[in-house]
Amino acid sequence: MGTIWAPSLGDKPGPKYQRVADTIRAAVENDTLRVGTKLPPVRDLAYQLGITPGTVARAYSTLTDEGLLQAEVGRGTFVAERQTKVMDDVWSRELHLREESDPNHVSLFSPRLADVGQVAAIREAMKKVAAADPLMFLNYPTRDAYRPVREAVVEWLSDQPLGPLDESQVVLTHGGQNGILTVLQAVLKDAQPTLLVEDLSYAGFRRASELLRAKVVGVGMDEHGIRPDSLELAIRKTGATVLCTSPEVHNPTGLFTPQKRREEIIKVARRHELQIVEDDCYRMGEAGAPSYRALAPDITWHVCSISKVLTPALRVGFALAPKGHEQDLRRSAEYSFFGLSQPLAELIRVLLSDPRSKELAKEVRKEMAKYVRVAVNALGAFELTWKDEVPFLWLKLPAGWRSAAFTRAAEAAGVQIRSADEFALRDGRAPNAVRITINGQVSLAKFEDAMLRLRSLLDNPPEQISV
Repeated sequence: MGTIWAPSLGDKPGPKYQRVADTIRAAVENDTLRVGTKLPPVRDLAYQLGITPGTVARAYSTLTDEGLLQAEVGRGTFVAERQTKVMDDVWSRELHLREESDPNHVSLFSPRLADVGQVAAIREAMKKVAAADPLMFLNYPTRDAYRPVREAVVEWLSDQPLGPLDESQVVLTHGGQNGILTVLQAVLKDAQPTLLVEDLSYAGFRRASELLRAKVVGVGMDEHGIRPDSLELAIRKTGATVLCTSPEVHNPTGLFTPQKRREEIIKVARRHELQIVEDDCYRMGEAGAPSYRALAPDITWHVCSISKVLTPALRVGFALAPKGHEQDLRRSAEYSFFGLSQPLAELIRVLLSDPRSKELAKEVRKEMAKYVRVAVNALGAFELTWKDEVPFLWLKLPAGWRSAAFTRAAEAAGVQIRSADEFALRDGRAPNAVRITINGQVSLAKFEDAMLRLRSLLDNPPEQISV
């Protein structure tokens, strides 16, 4: 069933793709768009709203991930059936072999971890928490109550090259993104502060900065990450006081910053009293070099989480303050969200203290590596950046393709990926590339089929280049 729906975005604030998604969501909720209704083609709706097709495609993809819309290859995008059936079966270690409702659809937007036993471990930990002191479920969290949790975090991180770490330097956050925001609240001091990031960088840096009304400026990169000369120039031009960077696993390119380059960056930072915010949330394996925190513990704020090694569902991360700034970080967390709930914090303590958890993290890494190899086998003829222990690949597109057009074509083929445009600053230039993440919750056969669909597109670019 088609529709004569005539939407209007109005003048609401926010990113245009989000406004499109909100407009569609509202139309579904008030039954203007009913179950089974076919939405306009991406280009038609883009023309009608006066925006780019890529913006509409991103809105459709967002709502498809939510389950509000359903994309059917060769037919279009439809309002999906509402999910009312309660799942009463028990999730098992075969979770990653369960196929999605649409057999042709594979989401490669964000990493999806395979279940190698961590679901059972979390359930077991939840039972222990449920039997804990009832006051835990009644009282506000306190700093002293969290000490055993912070100590468990220190032990969990003890094999990482972070330098000396004391529990007093640890703040528990609601995932890595909240960790970044909490750190920036502690370090951004000026009325209109400036934050530096790689020219191509994790969008969460920008989003956190926007919330704090900070200006974001890109720094030039090469194959080793941030260039020291570009960093020096950016500081002199802007007076920036903070640098956000991901030296171990750069998101989205997967690049690695070697120790020598890190030491050069630190020299520049010290000359200009620059604080470094180190995001280490995407690394699944061993570190390739000492962290900025180990090399410059007095100026480095470190953020990591369990999202890529155990599960992102619990939304738990760890922010580590430089020595002498522990109270600044604690104050930032306490003033903004009081800290994690006590039951959740206790769940993390039980989980991280379980000696099986590190083995589970290794098994997750091994399982995800199988998918990485499948992707490399299918796409290795093209310019691909990958590592076994990184849950995404960076693909530079061949002649004939532009990233926005390729992303749309991939979605039409049932595979959702991210364009490089999503990682570029608003006034920056994005390379002609896409990020492909690993989905360990579909079978290897289905994942391989998705990779082969992408390869078919790469082998057959359109006759006319579109944007």
